[in-house]
Amino acid sequence: MNLRPATARSDAAIRRVWRLPAADAVRGWRALWWSVGPAGELAVLLVHRRHLSRSRYVKGWIGWRPEAPFSGELVTVTAQGERRTPLENIPLRPGHLVLLPESRFLMAAGRTFRSKTSTTSKTEEGATEGPWTPNAVVFSPSGTPEAEFCIGDDLSTLLADRHGGIWATYGDEGIYGGHPESAAGMAGWNAEGRAIWAPEGRLPSYPLDGCAAATEGERVWLVWYSGGGHGAGTYLTRITPSTGEVTSYRSPVPQPDGFAVRGHRAVMTVRNHHQRSVELIRAELEGATGTAGTTWTVTSRRKLRVPGRVVLYCGQGRDGYLWLRTGDTWLRIEA
Repeated sequence: MNLRPATARSDAAIRRVWRLPAADAVRGWRALWWSVGPAGELAVLLVHRRHLSRSRYVKGWIGWRPEAPFSGELVTVTAQGERRTPLENIPLRPGHLVLLPESRFLMAAGRTFRSKTSTTSKTEEGATEGPWTPNAVVFSPSGTPEAEFCIGDDLSTLLADRHGGIWATYGDEGIYGGHPESAAGMAGWNAEGRAIWAPEGRLPSYPLDGCAAATEGERVWLVWYSGGGHGAGTYLTRITPSTGEVTSYRSPVPQPDGFAVRGHRAVMTVRNHHQRSVELIRAELEGATGTAGTTWTVTSRRKLRVPGRVVLYCGQGRDGYLWLRTGDTWLRIEA
């Protein structure tokens, strides 16, 4: 396969967007969960060290763990500057942050479990089973909790479309853990906590875990991989929320951490674990769109040095741009 060398356009398509101010870091603030909204706004949740403990085994920002309830500050970065929203008594330990229309936002914990109540039924082993515990909270623009619900178990990726639909992929513990929506490997939700989309047998293989997610105009892309056996590999699944239409392609890159797409061009990243670099891959869609023979093909690949160490939850695609977190610095890479 002949790959085109990296060109000047590749560097011109990469822009540094925001970095945690040194003054915040000195005062003890840590940049934790983050997301990008429909208008291209970056949101980062800052939490003070007094609310945090540090894992001895997990490197990078994901090693910080708050004890709920805790307080924080949501920094929203736009072309016009920064807006900071104080948050009090955050009731859960988040794993994901999602921006919703009208400046609302959602935080979700990665895991949930079944509560035990006096009205539950007995399993074969004799344990009690109740409803699934809420693990997602919707906040008003001022930071006031408005609603809570269960958004599935073992969240891998979480992303909102421009109309407020929330799209999730799940890991193997959720897929095999008994939650009905998680069992399918991916799901679409509304902000009231109602499941609005499921794959319903329209995937080329059975998911084992999610890798990345992106929006492209009115469409949503979910990147996931399946286990062994027939159909094993990584897939790019495009969903049209207005119709429920699903189209899946084999990914030319196994298990990318970041993905963004615009038309027939895509950009992907694969992190070099805990290092200040990623593999930056560009791909193009070949063949007539919508036909069975259409495939994504890698056109260029190179090592990209970045300002900080790259860990889990480092990439998010939004309308043709891949937002990449490198330590406490965010880059935007055009597809």
